[in-house]
Amino acid sequence: MTAKVMVSPIPDLVGRQRTFFGAGHTKPIEFRIAQLQKLKQAIISHQDAIVEAAKADLGRPAFEAYFEIAAISEINLVLKQLKSWMKPQRVGSSIEQFPASAWIQPEPLGVVLIIGPWNYPFQLMILPLVGAIAAGNCAVLKPSEHAPHTSAVVAKLIQSTFEPNYVAVVEGDAEVSRQLLAEKYDHIFFTGGTAIGRIVMAAAAQHLTPVTLELGGKSPCIVDADIHVEYAARRIVWGKFINAGQTCIAPDYLLVDRRIKEPLMAAIKQCLQEFYGEDPAQSPNYGRIVNPRHFTRLAAFLDSGEIVVGGHIDPDSRYFAPTVLDRVNWDSPVMQEEIFGPILPVLEYDSLDEAITLVNDRPKPLALYFFSRNREKQDQLLASTSSGGACINDTVMQAAVSGLPFGGVGESGMGGYHGKASFNTFSHFKSVLKKGFLLDLKWRYAPYTKARLKQIKRIVTGG
Repeated sequence: MTAKVMVSPIPDLVGRQRTFFGAGHTKPIEFRIAQLQKLKQAIISHQDAIVEAAKADLGRPAFEAYFEIAAISEINLVLKQLKSWMKPQRVGSSIEQFPASAWIQPEPLGVVLIIGPWNYPFQLMILPLVGAIAAGNCAVLKPSEHAPHTSAVVAKLIQSTFEPNYVAVVEGDAEVSRQLLAEKYDHIFFTGGTAIGRIVMAAAAQHLTPVTLELGGKSPCIVDADIHVEYAARRIVWGKFINAGQTCIAPDYLLVDRRIKEPLMAAIKQCLQEFYGEDPAQSPNYGRIVNPRHFTRLAAFLDSGEIVVGGHIDPDSRYFAPTVLDRVNWDSPVMQEEIFGPILPVLEYDSLDEAITLVNDRPKPLALYFFSRNREKQDQLLASTSSGGACINDTVMQAAVSGLPFGGVGESGMGGYHGKASFNTFSHFKSVLKKGFLLDLKWRYAPYTKARLKQIKRIVTGG
């Protein structure tokens, strides 16, 4: 794809946004609400084009394509809550400060850069934008060039809704991303792979720009023997194979109590048939791999174990069957990096302590899933592991709860968003102390007499 820069040369674009922000236009709540309402209406008006673009880029069925439009519910939440989020938060001050009042005051950061991924190319571009607008910022958006149809829809929608000195889209390839990252921003929000996340963070460090990195990792799905087998299988299959497995919080591998393995595997096979039929290649409910490079990468994983379901591939149509691999070991190629595709490796364990150790020996994942009826085991797992988020007895659906901040930890990312967490991410919370002139206690002023020394000791030590 030929690199191209929309609107204007990048330094000029960023400069004009900084001027617009400096004039204070974005700060009033009335302005923010009006822009969110405009964005909501634009999404509604473009929804058919968004769905078609998701189908063109990823072969997504219409049902799954509508996940891209989830930003509407996020906007509705923000419109209801923004006034309360913007209110200063009063905090107490000690008697030594009298007369005084103290509060924490949210304020916008300024000009932010949002770089989106290709797997959910509209939703994961617009959701952070909602937070940026709510917090009162200007924004530069960089959609993924690997989802070109959606990138074009994002550009058209934004350009028809906002002035570029407020919100702008820059389309292009990796060279355009490099040019964007050379500029100074007040925050960078990146969703994508760990390798590019390191590049983004290194570029941000040149300007001491704070970053939010929404990355990924090998999210484990641990299955205890005490489960409802049918429900567990259904929820695992759905979370793993939506968008042909190209979901950052999809279960990356199963770690199964060996006592339940055979009935669970049989139930998974049955669910795959119910969802996608005898030949998923003919199913209108199953997507495609985004591009040939990613397809080739996934195909190399098929030798990592025994194919018990699927394994059929067609490079010409980028069809990759829902695949389950058995007899996988921890050193297999499929276990060395995030799969990000429709391959589900199955490993076994004998005790929950063993499973926890196996998970903790690896980088912290973006999500961790545990299926069990046992409350003590649920508590043990949550207390003994670290992950960006966790979900008990389901998969993926934790990301749909707007009150739960979404983000990673360690190599799976830093920072979070969704709901109020998005507002927080794009805000600076300024601490303010206000003193009055009613009186002026002299305890802190020189000369430092013995009496004042005793007083400061009492204040500092609490004695």
